[in-house]
Amino acid sequence: MASKTNPFTFLQQVRAETAKVTWPSRRETMISTLMVFVMVFFAAVFFFAADQLLGWLIGLVLNVGI
Repeated sequence: MASKTNPFTFLQQVRAETAKVTWPSRRETMISTLMVFVMVFFAAVFFFAADQLLGWLIGLVLNVGI
């Protein structure tokens, strides 16, 4: 069950906990963002290639391929 604390005490506790957080530097954030974009690009290329290959194979099996 939640304890009853006044809003001022709650905000002090939130501020104290936020001060404990280790925030990433601008450089770390940029590198992480770049890594995410690169991985998304590779995943998109992989799934596009897999979709094209499976579509071609299914077309071949169903005899509607080129």
